[in-house]
Amino acid sequence: MSRGMHEPLEAAAVRQTVEELYARVAARFPERGLRRVCGDLLVIIDEVTSGSSRSQHRIRAARVGSRVAMLLVLVATVVALAMATWDAVTDDGAVDSSLDLLPLIETVVNDVVFAGIAVFFLWSFPERLQRGQLLDLLHQLRSTAHIIDMHQLTKDPEQLKPSFVPTSASRPLGMTRDQVERYLDYCSEMLSLVGKTAALCAEESRDAVVLDTVSTVEQLTVGLSRKIWQKISTLPPGEPYVAPAPAPASAEGVEDLDGQPPRL
Repeated sequence: MSRGMHEPLEAAAVRQTVEELYARVAARFPERGLRRVCGDLLVIIDEVTSGSSRSQHRIRAARVGSRVAMLLVLVATVVALAMATWDAVTDDGAVDSSLDLLPLIETVVNDVVFAGIAVFFLWSFPERLQRGQLLDLLHQLRSTAHIIDMHQLTKDPEQLKPSFVPTSASRPLGMTRDQVERYLDYCSEMLSLVGKTAALCAEESRDAVVLDTVSTVEQLTVGLSRKIWQKISTLPPGEPYVAPAPAPASAEGVEDLDGQPPRL
């Protein structure tokens, strides 16, 4: 494999991971709002996936149209300059002095400037169209990350400690220690998937503004996830898990490879 090749991030794999997370959240916290946030993330991934094919066709058509318009602008500019030059140097329009060239120079400069502005606008139009669509999706992802952070803000590990003394303004946690840990872990995992969804937008464009926004969303999710794991690390220790002992196998009816009863 060459150094320039890389395996792209697949939207189907990201969506499958979000679906699995949605099922886990729904099974453990069916009444919590975190399940709806995970469902919203699935909708955004579908928009990225479905919008990608539609966007490519629309951008391809816009690129063809802009290139044709650029060609027409260049041809019209060349024709206009040729006509202005011809009128300035023909018999009736003979140049008597250098001052007679000033209108021609002014016309040439104006036509070249306006043609350059039009060409620049038409050349960048398809990229700006794609940029606007991707920035809208990235804005939704940034809002989703902040919503996830709002859900975990009230999950205070201090309320699980025996020394915690609630006040009249304290909001009941209503969750056990293991539930809080699972909830915070789901929030951290969901933030990571928000970052992966933002990376899907980077697969569709190499625009500098889009890539910078994707990097900003990824940094946001990493920072919020780090804050959640700091909470998890301050949880009080729970009861160690003890796996159930396996049931002893019955010796009746069991024979070894030689057809003899096993020796106990």
